[in-house]
Amino acid sequence: MRAVFVDASPTLAAVMERLHRADDPPMAVHRDPNVTPEDLPAILGDAQIAVIDHTALPTEIARRCAGLRHVVFLGTGARSYMDPEALAAHGIGVHTIKGYGDTAVAECAFALMWAAAKGLAGMDRGMRAGRWLRTDGVQLTGKTLGLIGFGGIGAEMARLALGAGMRVIAWNRSPRDYPNVTFVSLEELLAESHAVSMHLLLNDETRGFLSADRIAALQPGVIVVNTARGALVDEAALVAALKSGHVGHAGLDVFVTEPLPADHPFTTLDNVTLSAHSAFRTPEASDNLIEAALVHCRRISGQD
Repeated sequence: MRAVFVDASPTLAAVMERLHRADDPPMAVHRDPNVTPEDLPAILGDAQIAVIDHTALPTEIARRCAGLRHVVFLGTGARSYMDPEALAAHGIGVHTIKGYGDTAVAECAFALMWAAAKGLAGMDRGMRAGRWLRTDGVQLTGKTLGLIGFGGIGAEMARLALGAGMRVIAWNRSPRDYPNVTFVSLEELLAESHAVSMHLLLNDETRGFLSADRIAALQPGVIVVNTARGALVDEAALVAALKSGHVGHAGLDVFVTEPLPADHPFTTLDNVTLSAHSAFRTPEASDNLIEAALVHCRRISGQD
């Protein structure tokens, strides 16, 4: 079977070419991350495997890719880019990758939380503009962090926060256990947390999970962190809560529309710290990600 990495950034292209073995399925690397869905049939040709980092794959486009039988999506959030069930109905399997960047993403969430608490982004912007800003920060030691979702990333976030002297509580849709983390109802978590960090997968049940009503149930002045998926949060409700001060600060790495539009309200608010969906981008995570993609390709080829 032949594979094509359809939208490789320079970094991931180099990792793929370094880790690809001579006995692996042939892998063509399309070294251009700026691919549109309409480009995919020509890029894939008759390849049976598409390795996709961030390009949408509408089902009608996939049907025009004559040889396509498998999609290896570089991450867990394939549903943000394609409809796995609809693709399966057309004989195209979607394979995702978990756990490759748990530590990297948790470190980013932790950093966004800390930057939000100290007002670092606002002070940086002000000083670059010639204004000497001195911001009162929030001391996080001793405060309560609420984790909404508790998989591998949530567990890493808990480890970091516990090490920093925070109390950690969590809510998860299925039972979990972790040393020194107290699992509570969602209502308790919203009411008790000084900072809330999102760690859910995106699906039909979790879309808009942090709704206007749930944002209203948060403590006044709470810090909201999202490094999972933008669509987990009602962005309009979050903007309103940031403007009113009910949410004290948001640290966001993910957004409903990416890249984030230049005129998005988040870009105009001083109490928002932004990063460009880059939480998982470390050399260690990139190696883990590409090696896992190659393992999928080896397994797929062995089955056919």
